[in-house]
Amino acid sequence: MYYTIKRPLVTEKNSLLAEQGIFVFEVDKAASKIEIKKAVEKFFRVKVASVKTAVCRNKARRTRMGTSKVRYWKKAMVKLAPGQKISLFEGV
Repeated sequence: MYYTIKRPLVTEKNSLLAEQGIFVFEVDKAASKIEIKKAVEKFFRVKVASVKTAVCRNKARRTRMGTSKVRYWKKAMVKLAPGQKISLFEGV
């Protein structure tokens, strides 16, 4: 269950979303919304209102040998219930 969440995605855009109660994580490609919801609730001890997912891809890199393969990854935008927050995204 803990392997569904790979890492938090901390960017400027995601910091603005965190103020609205939406937190973004890189998750396993095979993880479903229900699995992501259970993992976030268990790991961070918060109540999740909804989960949105998107499959993203990196740009292909050109090298002198040709182009590299495109790496696909999945991100999850987790909206928490009102009054809930994750302290991991706050500046320490």
